[in-house]
Amino acid sequence: MGRPSRPENHPPVPAVRVGCCGFAGAQVASFRDFPVVEVQQTFYEPPEPETAARWRERAPPDFEFTLKAWQLITHEASSPTYRRLRHALPAGAAERVGAFRPSAEVWAAWERTQAIARVLRAPVVVFQCPASFDPSPEHVDHLRHFFQRARRGLSDPAAPPPLLGWEPRGVWPDALVRALCEELGLIHVVDPWVRLPVTRAPFYFRLHGRGGYRHRYTDEELVWLRDLVRRSGATGWCLFNNLSMRPDALRFLALLRGG
Repeated sequence: MGRPSRPENHPPVPAVRVGCCGFAGAQVASFRDFPVVEVQQTFYEPPEPETAARWRERAPPDFEFTLKAWQLITHEASSPTYRRLRHALPAGAAERVGAFRPSAEVWAAWERTQAIARVLRAPVVVFQCPASFDPSPEHVDHLRHFFQRARRGLSDPAAPPPLLGWEPRGVWPDALVRALCEELGLIHVVDPWVRLPVTRAPFYFRLHGRGGYRHRYTDEELVWLRDLVRRSGATGWCLFNNLSMRPDALRFLALLRGG
């Protein structure tokens, strides 16, 4: 299959990139209609590098793949998301995965995530944490040591390293989030209807649906989001992650373009 070309009147990749969390429909439609997709498969279990290479080859050269880090880094083995793990954890590994633990299993999960990010030339890797990952001293210590080590290993002469985005859930004080993001060079990933980012540009918004995944964004809500983005004057990403993500993202794109 050849690489799809954009229509002649398709605008270049904008300063604010809009897309969906996952391929909402056929891949070719995502490549045609959006400038970016956030890959979800890497969270449940990363694909083989050959699969990621095919995605990269099929997409337009300026198309962006951001991705979620593998759940073995962020989520404990008790998380229901592990039901979608294709290969069972080895015996005894359940106590050593998740919560950014300083373990060989967590680091191997990051190396596998990073390998896919390199193939896709991902500009951002998102670390989405469960609400159970609270701001305890142990969790803060694990997070700090993980990202300090990860940051040291990001140099790649063949491509610019990805930005690292952290999406904390639960009750994390803004002051602590800001301090950790500044210290570790992280983007504060947020749903702007839940909280606003405490870090400077670029922003990374994940739009989960107000009140739940089935929420369809109203015109008024999308206007609010457009005005928030414009007031910030910043570049960034808006990734829709609700049931109607594709039509909502298309409507928001049209709104940004003055439609």
